[in-house]
Amino acid sequence: MTSALLSHLQSIVGPTHVLSSGDLSAYERDWRGRMQGKALCVVKPSSTDEVAQVVKACATAGVALVPQGGNTGMVVGSTPDATGRQIVLSLTRMNAIRNLDAANLTMTVEAGCVLQTLQEACEKAGFLFPLSLASEGSCTIGGNLGTNAGGTQVVRFGNTRELCLGLEVVTAQGEIWSGLTGLRKDNTGYDLRHLFIGSEGTLGVITAATMKLYPE
Repeated sequence: MTSALLSHLQSIVGPTHVLSSGDLSAYERDWRGRMQGKALCVVKPSSTDEVAQVVKACATAGVALVPQGGNTGMVVGSTPDATGRQIVLSLTRMNAIRNLDAANLTMTVEAGCVLQTLQEACEKAGFLFPLSLASEGSCTIGGNLGTNAGGTQVVRFGNTRELCLGLEVVTAQGEIWSGLTGLRKDNTGYDLRHLFIGSEGTLGVITAATMKLYPE
C-alpha cells in the first residue's frame, strides 16, 4: 500500500516533489525544536488541482495529511507525529500572486505566498497589507489564515480573519470549494470562509485567498 501510494503521489506532483528519504527534519521538526516527528513523505503540489488529487489519494488510502506552510507555528500544529504514517502536505510551491485589484483594494494570493512577499508587492503598488509578525520572512498566508494569526497591528486591523474576503479550499474529500471574492457586502447565506480560517487544516486545505488592502 505504501509503495503504491507513493507512486500515485509521484504521478500527481512529479517524482522530485515527493520526498521520502534523506534529511526531512525541516518538515518534521517544529522550529523551536520542541517536537520531532517522522513523516511517511513530504508532498509538494504546485496547484489547487494537484492538492485535490493528493487529498483524494490519501483519503482513499486512509493516510492522514498534515498541511504545512512555512512551519513557523508555535504550537506544533504543522508537525507530523512520530508514527511515520502521516504525510506532510507542503504548500510552499503554491506561492503565486494571482491578482492585485487596485480599484477594489484586494489581492488574491496562493497559500504558499510568503507574508513578506505579499507586503512588498502591496507596497510597490502603493498599498498596505497590515498583517505583520516576527516570522513574516518565512511564514505563509495559508498558515496565517489557518491559525488566524494576530501580529503587531491586531488592535487596529484585527486578526487575519478580518483581512480576508474570500478563500479557495480543498475539502477533506478532495473537492475544491471556490469562494474567492472581493465582495465586501455579501449576505448570501452561510459564510464558509469563517469555518476554515483558524481551523489549522482540520476541515480543509486553504489553497488561495483574497485579502484586503489599505491605502498607504
